[in-house]
Amino acid sequence: MNIKEILSKRVSAAMVAAGLPIGTNPALSLSNRPNFGDYQANGVMGAAKKLKTNPRELATKVVAELDLDGIASKIELAGPGFINIHLDENWLAEQLNKVAQDDNIGVAQRGAIPGDEPQTVVVDYSAPNLAKEMHVGHLRSTIIGDAVVRALEFRGDKVIRQNHMGDWGTQFGMLIAHLSDKLASDEVAETALADLENFYREAKVRFDNEAGFADRARADVVKLQSGDEACAKLWQQFIDISITHSEEIYAKLNVSLKRSDIMGESAYNDDLSTVVDELMAKEIAEESQGAKVVFINEMANKDGEAPVFIVQKSGGGFLYATTDLSACRYRSGKLAANRIIIFTDARQALHFKQVEIVARKAGLLPENVGYQHCPFGMMMGDDGKPFKTRTGGTIKLAELLDESIVRAAALIKEKNPEITDADLTEISKKVGIGAVKFADLSKNRTSDYIFNWKTMLSFEGATAPYLQYAYSRIQSIFSKAESKAGTVENNAVISIIEPQEKALALKLLQLEDVVDAVISECTPNLLCNYLYELASLYMSFYEACPILKEDISDEVKASRLALCKVVADTLKQGLDILGIEVMDRM
Repeated sequence: MNIKEILSKRVSAAMVAAGLPIGTNPALSLSNRPNFGDYQANGVMGAAKKLKTNPRELATKVVAELDLDGIASKIELAGPGFINIHLDENWLAEQLNKVAQDDNIGVAQRGAIPGDEPQTVVVDYSAPNLAKEMHVGHLRSTIIGDAVVRALEFRGDKVIRQNHMGDWGTQFGMLIAHLSDKLASDEVAETALADLENFYREAKVRFDNEAGFADRARADVVKLQSGDEACAKLWQQFIDISITHSEEIYAKLNVSLKRSDIMGESAYNDDLSTVVDELMAKEIAEESQGAKVVFINEMANKDGEAPVFIVQKSGGGFLYATTDLSACRYRSGKLAANRIIIFTDARQALHFKQVEIVARKAGLLPENVGYQHCPFGMMMGDDGKPFKTRTGGTIKLAELLDESIVRAAALIKEKNPEITDADLTEISKKVGIGAVKFADLSKNRTSDYIFNWKTMLSFEGATAPYLQYAYSRIQSIFSKAESKAGTVENNAVISIIEPQEKALALKLLQLEDVVDAVISECTPNLLCNYLYELASLYMSFYEACPILKEDISDEVKASRLALCKVVADTLKQGLDILGIEVMDRM
């Protein structure tokens, strides 16, 4: 149910009837203050300026044509031409009752409305390098991408996950040579690779300092890329064990990525020379100092100097640029994507802008396929610098998540000393992981943010524990209602009487609009804000509108319990889109 869309269509029709051009933006928005109505249509102001006419007179004509019978209780003009719309409580209750009976909580599935057909969306996210364990730098790509994927699927789009893992390149020669020596000395691969960070460090020390090792490593790269079976077998062992490490992180994070979603850099290897040949044949690329490059004139500076985009090194090797161009062809062609979304940190923004320009010029990325690079900021420590260990090392993601669970367990045990060990284990995992994810997802995607344990694990404010507690509090109300009456009516009619009920109804009916904004801009923080506002409005409703008191009529009690049910369902669904779990008891 999208109130904004319903009102926008009505206001647009009234504008046309009042003589404004078809397509004039009604500029509908939520009102900041209840005394100014529930929604405001501000489009007349801009239209009047273009037409060089009096905005208030024009707004008066629009209001005269505006048909909101049964929807609005009052329409009024304010200032020089603002149109304030006060929604009718009975109409709101009617819409909310429809939502209460809808498994999708009022969010229409793609295809339900003509012109709103499902899209095939390819989403590239997480993308760890398989030469190392996942660290905190992989958190944002993984969870922001997963939240957007879940929102797309909730809306009904076909999503193809692409985990573009770094499983190719020169470092693998070094690692294969080191693993070969470990196995030769009777070590087992699983044991040798149990600590990927240490394994990589050992190999790098040998590469930098041991005579002859670097030459062996380079030779192993050539063998691997030439299809040597022995090297390929060692490489596959390394990849399998590395992926298992990533899978453990995904399971702990409640992230939906699977092994079948992996599309490593190696998958494009056979297409790279073809990509370069096509760029050369179309005279998009040219030779320069032995390398093959594209001069991107579209991004030339004020002196006419164009950035150089290298697609093949002078020694014949390929780069990330070549792989990403091949990925454009694969995703738009083989996967038939309508839209491609890529999540990486902001430092790669220039690279992906260049990839898009070259791919479109070369026909690897058709104009009708959307290409959206979504950069994000960094996780910072209290000192305002990138989040590191006290010794300056990179923090393993597994260790960060484990620490959050331990800290959550201590807080929960302090609040509830009688909790059983089994409940404590389950709840602290959901709270600890949820806290880390919400603290990140609730921030603007493009901004850096300060990582703070105390804030993220707080049961007050915009945090996962606060929202999880709000959900469990509603479940406790249902339990009390059942213990008193023996059952809770599932199909009770919701009525809206008090201002707090109306505020809650308005917020509940905005879910589709919020989900669509998350999908459009790839900004899960909008959903985080919405859920926090919903939970806060629910707490105000709970304080002002008694539910189970003896002097409350059965009809009002049933209505308020039904309203509670929609709130609980919306909180649960919203948190599920964010990949955060809820519990009935905390």
